[in-house]
Amino acid sequence: MARPPATPTGLSNLLDALDPQAALVKRHLWLIAFFEWVRGDRMSAAASVARIALFLDAVDARPGMAERVQAWWQTLVETIDGTTLLADYGFASRSAFVSELAERLRLKILPATPETVDASELFSLVLSSRFDAHWMAALDEPLLARLAAILQTGPCDPHGGSAQGVTLWQSTVLEAITFCTSQVRATGFAPELRLRMSDTAREAGPFHALTADFEDVRSAFLARVPDDAASEDHLQATLQQLRERLERCRQGAATVYAHLDEHGISVNLVFRLRQLRERVLRIRALLDCITSANPAASTTRLLSQLVVVGQERRSLRALVASNSSLLASKVAERSSETGEHYITRTAAQYRDMFAKAAGGGALTAVTTWLKFGVMALGLSAFWGGFWSGLMYAASFVAIQLMHWTLATKQPAMTAPAMAAKLKDLSEAIALDGFVDEVTHLVRSQVAAVLGNVLMVFPTVLLLSFVIQAATGSPMIDAKDAAYVFHSITLLGPTVLFAAFTGTLLFASSIIAGWVENWFVLHRLDSALRYNPRITAVLGVERADRWAHFMRDKISGFASNISLGFMLGLIPAFAAFFGLGLEVRHVTLSAGQLAAACASIGWNVVRDPALWWCVAAIPVIGALNLGVSFYLAFRLALRAHNVTGVDRARIRAAILHRWRNQPLHFFAPVKEATLPEAPKS
Repeated sequence: MARPPATPTGLSNLLDALDPQAALVKRHLWLIAFFEWVRGDRMSAAASVARIALFLDAVDARPGMAERVQAWWQTLVETIDGTTLLADYGFASRSAFVSELAERLRLKILPATPETVDASELFSLVLSSRFDAHWMAALDEPLLARLAAILQTGPCDPHGGSAQGVTLWQSTVLEAITFCTSQVRATGFAPELRLRMSDTAREAGPFHALTADFEDVRSAFLARVPDDAASEDHLQATLQQLRERLERCRQGAATVYAHLDEHGISVNLVFRLRQLRERVLRIRALLDCITSANPAASTTRLLSQLVVVGQERRSLRALVASNSSLLASKVAERSSETGEHYITRTAAQYRDMFAKAAGGGALTAVTTWLKFGVMALGLSAFWGGFWSGLMYAASFVAIQLMHWTLATKQPAMTAPAMAAKLKDLSEAIALDGFVDEVTHLVRSQVAAVLGNVLMVFPTVLLLSFVIQAATGSPMIDAKDAAYVFHSITLLGPTVLFAAFTGTLLFASSIIAGWVENWFVLHRLDSALRYNPRITAVLGVERADRWAHFMRDKISGFASNISLGFMLGLIPAFAAFFGLGLEVRHVTLSAGQLAAACASIGWNVVRDPALWWCVAAIPVIGALNLGVSFYLAFRLALRAHNVTGVDRARIRAAILHRWRNQPLHFFAPVKEATLPEAPKS
């Protein structure tokens, strides 16, 4: 079996090993070794620039070495396809988000080989570090001029042209621009984009003449005569026309965003739009490489950018972050609209919230009874979790349909509403208003938790007494009661489990926003209202009512159903992997504790285990609310592009309000009695 060729190290060895007639893979390995030598210890861009200068000095000092370098470079550019590098490097080879995600996984997992004629694959091996972009950007003009002189390629007869002064590099750039314009034009004509453009952009047809405008530039460039003012003016005029055309294409595609904001966002659509925008920028950069006053500097900037996009091309995180930001924004926006309904600002709204939470607590008492009934069946872990999840989901949906409230569902919805108010806190009045909203939010959560817990506990006691009177036995036996005391106690892992449950509450809000966006994007409400097959079954009026109902309730259904199944199934899956992870929901935990107390009787008040469980209830509630609110708030800050927030001012204002008016965080007070926040 043949051994791979060894790679030289050190400048003298590198120059000795430079062979224009070497095999393809040896030439590529030499190039990889050369750039590894240039990078050195990767501590200083200036050191790498100095090594480039040292290389050029050594080439000048050795007789015949410059000719060897030029011959080696000419062989390299003739044997690899540079067009793919300039036109496609850094862009997705797939047109959809999921397939591109799979492609990036492949690039991260499978190694590449230098035995290739694909310039893109070779480029990723040669310039494999983000540090390369730094030292390339530090190259000065005299050094670039020396590099350009030694790497000058010979003349080439481009396709369709006969100019004698066009080099192989210039021909490659023109071919790359041809590919890029074709891609931009194809994307602009894609039905999912064209149908979502504004009427004005669609009628203007900016993509139709893109190819013709570039052909004008190509013809003018090939026909250009050095030092001829007329040919130069003609080239500049065609370049200006092409640049204006590219800008109109970009603006036409940008009108799609307005449609997405109104009718929902698709990650695949955003993915295509970002690709189109980046290709327009690539065309501009390629034009500069052959038409600017300093082509060497423009080419270096382009190669430096290719290094950066090459790193991002392999990054799963960059793909998800760049293409899901608008979706996150829309999810946060829809949650913000819902969250406004959960914030009480008046005494009447506070009482209404408490009443709705009491209704939710009463229904959760039935949920507690059903939960113990599922446990009594002795099902396997999966089926026990499945039926528990189904029962939770049905209970949460029933609470929604009854227009009652489950306290822990609120924070993930209210956080985006709060984050949206952080966009402008430059004035003291705006800061006072934000602190008002914080106090409104906190007391709304307090009212909801109190309503849930203060109702679920006595209702479960009453239900247990009714069951005992009817059947002769309480809701649960002494063994199950002991398990409840053991699992909910503050002395155990309750804190961890409660925080984990807060994460699930946040996840359910994300699912709710995504499902609602999907529902709107695919116009399912319109389909329910007007589809002939549906109206034939339901009738026109009933179909219209169903459409309004689903549009209003779809987010709540998605949130409640997903939360129910996560609460039921995730502990079962965690047990399968030996994680021992459980959930602690404040309302459900309070109901279970009430059932345990009813099982043991009045003597339970003498048991310290009870009071450790009682102490755990507010901790569970605080962690359920706090974790879900924090996660949703952080997401909303990024989605709303809220940056530079003076957190110290906000904390000081909130603490000032807490010290001077603490009751305002728990119950409505007259606004006239509120002190002003400290000025900063």
